[in-house]
Amino acid sequence: MQNIKGTYDYFGREQAVRQKVQSTLRELFGLYDFEPMETTMLNELELLTSKYAGGDEILREMYQLTDQGGRKLGLRYDLTIPFAKVIALNPGIEFPYKRYEIGKVFRDGPVKKGRLREFLQCDADVVGIAGPQAEAELMQLAVEVFRRLEIPIVLKWNNRRFLGEILSAVGVPADDSLSVMLTLDKLAKIGSQGVLAELREKGLSAEALLSITKLLETDNTNFRSLADSYELTGQPGVLEVQALQQLIDATGLSAVCVFDPFLSRGLSFYTGTVYEIFDATGGYPSSLGGGGRYDDIIGKLVGRDDIPYPTVGISFGMESIMALLGERPVQEEYSGVLIIPIGETMPQALLAAAELRNAGIRVSVDTGKRKLKKTLASASAKGIRYCLLIGESEAEQGKLQLKDMTLQTEQVVTAEEAKKVISG
Repeated sequence: MQNIKGTYDYFGREQAVRQKVQSTLRELFGLYDFEPMETTMLNELELLTSKYAGGDEILREMYQLTDQGGRKLGLRYDLTIPFAKVIALNPGIEFPYKRYEIGKVFRDGPVKKGRLREFLQCDADVVGIAGPQAEAELMQLAVEVFRRLEIPIVLKWNNRRFLGEILSAVGVPADDSLSVMLTLDKLAKIGSQGVLAELREKGLSAEALLSITKLLETDNTNFRSLADSYELTGQPGVLEVQALQQLIDATGLSAVCVFDPFLSRGLSFYTGTVYEIFDATGGYPSSLGGGGRYDDIIGKLVGRDDIPYPTVGISFGMESIMALLGERPVQEEYSGVLIIPIGETMPQALLAAAELRNAGIRVSVDTGKRKLKKTLASASAKGIRYCLLIGESEAEQGKLQLKDMTLQTEQVVTAEEAKKVISG
């Protein structure tokens, strides 16, 4: 008996850390006024394989199945397409609409550190805001998430429309533009020579290859100099980059959010801004999250290209975050109390536990089968501050012996008095 490769069970300390990360995300999603949503894991294969969906690489990794009725289905490989489906099926939703979802997705791809076959995604999306406000707010959200998790990050961002304008200026045919973008996106992984070799295999013209070679050799961290070099000033992509950069500068995000003109991300549906989050120390190479603008998906899913559905989202990679946090010591804290029945006092112990739980206090009831000294030593090792002992004399009086493991004090109290001390 064993787990399928790329799938894991989580419990104990690891699950506690995962819950802490999710609690941080949920709290911040709420502060940024995103409402929770749950979408279906099972979807029609036609939806998931739509040309407006994830692209060839993702589709190759999709789990496909057939139900008893012969219908072709697939497990969701991300949370974006199911979300787009919800918007398409519910035309009465008022825009702008902001939602978040934390749920499992499935990909039959290569397994490595931070990349599994069954994994948790944590997404936030905004529908109905066409300008850069939504992107800037999601960047603020990302920066705050990792600040609270004490993970230093760099958020690299770009605009696909702007990159398309550059590629057009250097002679890349429009039909090849997306394919070239996806190759340029691999620059950090395979280097400039690897990028050029892949572009040659794609049959790019010698003139275009020469221009891209020069582009890769330039100082490309400043979009304004790139726009000037290729005479793109005033183009739609340039204006979008300029507007977002102004917001980034004005909101103090520029120290973390860095422009990268070759970033495009692997999914085919992005239409404008894209961004990806990395460990700023460079110690962990994989992405910690990413996202971007995808304005076309929803309208095309409902067959209404004439209706605008400006949409932008971000996804936080739980497994990558956990791979990073897993290397750090974590201070475990137990905030509950332990009730220890002594003798035949289990009914009184359970009644006392119920009363404390009704007051919002976390309670564990010991079996009463171990020696008291060992039970108290175990409680101290777990960081439990308060132990409540119920012997036969306490049971007769309707009281409890409250032991403070930190101060090493004891007192006999009623359940009501115990609640005040513990909550104190």
